[in-house]
Amino acid sequence: AQALNVNGGMVLVGLCMGLGGVLHARKVAETLSHRITRMNHGQGFTANVVTAILVLAASRFGLPVSTTHVSCGALFGIGATNGQARWKTIGAILLAWLITLPTAGLLAALVAWMLT
Repeated sequence: AQALNVNGGMVLVGLCMGLGGVLHARKVAETLSHRITRMNHGQGFTANVVTAILVLAASRFGLPVSTTHVSCGALFGIGATNGQARWKTIGAILLAWLITLPTAGLLAALVAWMLT
């Protein structure tokens, strides 16, 4: 019965993640491509290569990383380097990251409490 609960939970999380992607992928793509910093094609290529290297290296060592977080970090670095970082957007992204983890933990604790 516990395996069914775990599998059901994983399916629910997967469905929620998929729904979030369907509803918000365009906004995330727009932010990553236009709202963090201005860059030329070479800088965009560099951000993608750095992201790929870091994600592959993390995967090699079994480290869980978010491709979106790593990509944002690369873009933050380009913006800081070229002096065209949009700090208000970067600040909003960082604040969202800070809020996400404790909020997810609290919601998980609440659901676990409600189910027991």
